[in-house]
Amino acid sequence: MKYFVIGDEDTVLGFTLVGVFGMQATNEQQARRAWDKALEDSENGIIIITDEVADMIRSTVDAYLFSESFPLVVEIPSPHTKEGRTDLRTLVNQAIGVSL
Repeated sequence: MKYFVIGDEDTVLGFTLVGVFGMQATNEQQARRAWDKALEDSENGIIIITDEVADMIRSTVDAYLFSESFPLVVEIPSPHTKEGRTDLRTLVNQAIGVSL
């Protein structure tokens, strides 16, 4: 089982450092392309997506969440989210269980 991350540049870079492949998305078109890429590989068991990117394609993410059981979709706060900021190391630890 593999992980796939979709988010801003910092988030994707941080997850890449621990061996998680992903794609950066800064607009709706990039978010849709990254989402489709994540679903292409049946080995991807967990899709990690930042809240800002998920909001760009909210209807797609929500429709998937309520109709599919695999892969698991984990929505994490982006670094730009103002409430309850968490550092990137903590987010990686929480999302994939790797202690850095």
